[in-house]
Amino acid sequence: MIEDKVWLIEPSGPLRGDVEVRGSKNGVSKHMVAAMLGTGESSIHNAPEVGEVGITAAMLEALGIHVKINEQEIRIEKGKEIRPQVPHAFSGLNRIPILMLGPLLHLAGEAFVPLVGGDPIGRRPVNFHVEALRSMGAEVEVGEDGIYAKATRLRGARIELPYPSVGATETILMSAVLAEGKTVIKNAAMEPEVVELALFLQRMGARIELSPDRRIVIEGVPELHGAQTWLSGDRIEAFSYLAAGLITRGEVRVHGCPQDRLVTAITTLARMGAQFEINDDYICATAPPEGLRSAAVQTDTHPGFMTDWQTPLMVLFTQSQGMSVLHETVFENRLVYVPALQEMGCEIEVFDQCLGGPRLPLPRHQRQALGRGARGVQATRRRRDAARHQGGLLRRAGRRGGRRHVTTARRPAHRAGLPPAVRAVRLARSEYPQRRVKAGEPGVWPGSAGRRPSE
Repeated sequence: MIEDKVWLIEPSGPLRGDVEVRGSKNGVSKHMVAAMLGTGESSIHNAPEVGEVGITAAMLEALGIHVKINEQEIRIEKGKEIRPQVPHAFSGLNRIPILMLGPLLHLAGEAFVPLVGGDPIGRRPVNFHVEALRSMGAEVEVGEDGIYAKATRLRGARIELPYPSVGATETILMSAVLAEGKTVIKNAAMEPEVVELALFLQRMGARIELSPDRRIVIEGVPELHGAQTWLSGDRIEAFSYLAAGLITRGEVRVHGCPQDRLVTAITTLARMGAQFEINDDYICATAPPEGLRSAAVQTDTHPGFMTDWQTPLMVLFTQSQGMSVLHETVFENRLVYVPALQEMGCEIEVFDQCLGGPRLPLPRHQRQALGRGARGVQATRRRRDAARHQGGLLRRAGRRGGRRHVTTARRPAHRAGLPPAVRAVRLARSEYPQRRVKAGEPGVWPGSAGRRPSE
């Protein structure tokens, strides 16, 4: 029986000091997969100490790849014999197996990977990956236990993704670098982690061209060699520390994450009133004496507001003045952590319809949340735990802060029968009397002055 670890969090006042963030969790495992394509040893520095590294290393070793992990350094080298099947034991642990299809086809001409897993934040189908590989000449069959593929030689192709999927873009990149001919990816994901992976492949000898219109061009080469790289700081971790400092009215200086990875996040917090000190060594955010203002934020693909940032942002919303709005457009179940915050006393209402105009044809899942600011949170697995961790920083015994439910606050009796979305929009209008909010008007939010939150 596996026992769950319990985190005990005791508030100790404002968080102050310096913290160094390590390499990106979303990038390290992809670099490890890319390293299996090289003829020599590759090394990845500034690697984070996360479970994803150990799981990916075990997968690679099961395939015949040599992996050595020494603190913040990972060394990877292809073995003499490649076993093209990822064992079923890794089924459902993460989404890395799907990225191994292309490299295994290059190394062995065939591949099997088990069903992928990952956080339960919404549907992340593998059809983009499968169709891309088929376009490049692979025979792919999706079974109940996993995915089978075989190919004598992958060929370059023109691939247009229906959505700028990060995982699908990475699959195509690692499949195209050794393919015959040229591959063009249209509507590719351009997240910093994707670009960093492309740069690593380029160091290994790949020919990759990045265009500003979400287009990536890859010219296949006969072979790749080993390379070294230093992972840039994790932008999710960096934002979480900045938010924690603001939540506790402290001052946290975050080192190791470049400013260009946090451009949208910094601007979003600045619009809420956060004051920044930014230089080549660190990024620091502090709250003004009067507290932070409410905001309306919409998640988006890069360079928009990152969907992974919204968990700490939601906690920050509970400590801001007025009512805030968060619109999730990437994953339909990303707000799975909200009940954990509600248990701690946060006033948050979740809707399964867009209050400001739909952006994506998502199914009817909970994807928009409204929260009213408060002072203090009362306490009673991965993303849910992150929300609890930051909420725990605010716990005050016997103090609820006079919170009100967003759909009942200032609600006249004759409006009690109105649909929740209509009540919420009317409440938003009362909160922002100078800025009208029209239901169904795309991209217009209270407090945004007609701009999209991601602009």
